[in-house]
Amino acid sequence: MSAESSRGRYVHLAEITESSQIDRLIEEIVQHLGRIDLLVNAAGIIRNGSIETTTADDWDKMMNINLRSVFLLMQKCLPFLAKNKGKIVNVSSITGSRAFPNVLAYCVSKAAVDQLTRCSALELASQGIRVNAVNPGVVVTNLHKRGGMGEDDYAAFLDNAKNTHPIGRAGEASEVAELIYFLASDKAQ
Repeated sequence: MSAESSRGRYVHLAEITESSQIDRLIEEIVQHLGRIDLLVNAAGIIRNGSIETTTADDWDKMMNINLRSVFLLMQKCLPFLAKNKGKIVNVSSITGSRAFPNVLAYCVSKAAVDQLTRCSALELASQGIRVNAVNPGVVVTNLHKRGGMGEDDYAAFLDNAKNTHPIGRAGEASEVAELIYFLASDKAQ
């Protein structure tokens, strides 16, 4: 997690699937900045697998990183976000609302993030906390390569975005970041 202030930029590392690490992370950020105004949940992993081939370990890893960590970070940041009418932006995926073959657990985890976002938005609105999600399609990142996709397959996957994406290409991380920035701003009220 990164925090930035007029005193400089700080990088805080934590295992986001461990509750005690999240507690430490939040404590460090509050010590450095004195507050938390925004939480962006952008960590995620993907593994290939269907209902027949997804291992229990891969299922658990994706649920822990893609969903449980989002829940824990949101829950544990709430006291600080409530003080400042903070914002939460969760990075989901088009797979949260649309099924794709051979990425079962990833799709399920992102659908759950979408529902967590919707429920939390309703529950936290009265406290002045805004909760949104972004659901990009294919974005040029290391997600798929870290998930086991080889270079040639990844190049073909990105090339296929010309046919599957209305803009005729895969998205760029900077485009998603701009949307997150907008949702975190007062302009999105």
